[in-house]
Parts: sequence; structure tokens; C-alpha cells
Amino acid sequence: MTRSTLRTKFRIAVIGGSVADEQSLQAAFRIGELIAEKGGILICGGLGGVMEAASRGAKHKGGLTVGILPGSSYKEANPYIDLALATGLGHTRNSLVALNADVIIAIDGRYGTLSEIALGKIYGKPVIGLNTWKITGIEIARTPEEAVELAWSKLK
Repeated sequence: MTRSTLRTKFRIAVIGGSVADEQSLQAAFRIGELIAEKGGILICGGLGGVMEAASRGAKHKGGLTVGILPGSSYKEANPYIDLALATGLGHTRNSLVALNADVIIAIDGRYGTLSEIALGKIYGKPVIGLNTWKITGIEIARTPEEAVELAWSKLK
């Protein structure tokens, strides 16, 4: 993949809890697969739970994954991250996840996910939600397929 190819690829952030139920993990895995199948780059927080499941799904389909980590070591990334970026910023790194995406898909999650949703909206990013916070500004999807189709429709 050339540098100019990477610049033209869409970046989809998948955000959600580091601890999640099985339904959310399965949805994240499928969303990761679909992003990779469409040729997108998956951006996430690089740790476990929804982030790991989405990364695993993307890798399963040969996709590229980027993890923007809260800690000081890139070695903290889950094993499905291709490019791990250590920030040393703790939860403040959520801003970088939101800022570096073209569109955000939120799955499940607690307050960290809520902060990424809010930051995404502050940065003017479309946010798609699947079993997550129901607040103004989030387009709700019922399935992983619908979430990715909604996300892709925002990129054209």
C-alpha cells in the first residue's frame, strides 16, 4: 500500500467499552470485518473489549488497524493492531481517536465511549450508534451491517 493510497482510504473509528457483553463483541467483530471488506482503515483505542473485537474482525478480512493508546508503551496494544501509537495521555487520548476518524461507530460503552461520542460531535464527525448511548446527534443502527452502511453513506 502506497502512502498516497493510505491518504485516500476512509478512516472509521470503532469505539466502545473495554469490557463488553458477548453481543457487543460479536457486533464489533462483524463491523471490523465489514470495514476491512470495504477497504477502510479501522481506528480505535487499541485495547481490549470492543476495540479488540473490531480489530480482530478487520484483521480477519485483511484490513489495516490503528490503535491510539492511552498509555506510554505501544506494546500495550491488543494483538490485532497494525500501528500502535502510544500517547501517555490516559482518557485524553479519546480526543485523538475522534479527531483522526472520518466517521465514528459507537458500540455499547460507558463514560469513555460517551466522551468519544461528544468529542466526535465537537469535531463535526458523523456518529453511528449500535446499542450505545441514545443522545441527540447519534444515528442509531440496528445491525452491524446497517451501522457500516450508514457510516459509508457519510463518506461519499
